[in-house]
Amino acid sequence: MTVTSAALLLFLILDPLGNIPIFLSLLRSLSPQRQRIVLARELLIALAVLMAFLWGGKYALEVMHLRQDSVAIAGGIVLFLIGIRMIFPPPEGLMGELPGGEPFIVPLAIPLVAGPSGMAAVLLMGSNEPDRLGEWSLALLIAWGATAAILFSATYLYKWLGMRVLTAVERLMGMLLVAISVQMFLDGLVGYLGAGA
Repeated sequence: MTVTSAALLLFLILDPLGNIPIFLSLLRSLSPQRQRIVLARELLIALAVLMAFLWGGKYALEVMHLRQDSVAIAGGIVLFLIGIRMIFPPPEGLMGELPGGEPFIVPLAIPLVAGPSGMAAVLLMGSNEPDRLGEWSLALLIAWGATAAILFSATYLYKWLGMRVLTAVERLMGMLLVAISVQMFLDGLVGYLGAGA
């Protein structure tokens, strides 16, 4: 996997376009200046969490005695469920009922930006090819930077594209995530069975 394809995969998983309506609804009670501060804080927290999983994932697997194939299968299942929810969102929204007030860490940083599928993806990258951690970090930074740019311009995108276009884009990303998740699951299953489990 190249840096570009890894960055694209992570960008799809972070799903900034799909998160625009949720971010706008959660931050609408705050002033525009406070919205930018909260958004920057939550994005930085999400980046720190994903970097921690990228660089420390291999050691976490060793401590918990988990095989990489098991994580690939679990990541594929989680990613599949998130993709399905993006294609067929429940009435209460993608993340369910959310508490009022100013959000802190949950749900903006985790799980909206740094969700289970994102953590699983970077953990797999770091544990499968630990000699390329620098490249994976660059891919993560590219995906995170694109996500941050989109979320910071969320108000303009929402007005420009409209809810229907954003919904269509989110469902298209959901289709891509479902396909990626199936491939991740199958790769994990082949590796698990090939190892003579």
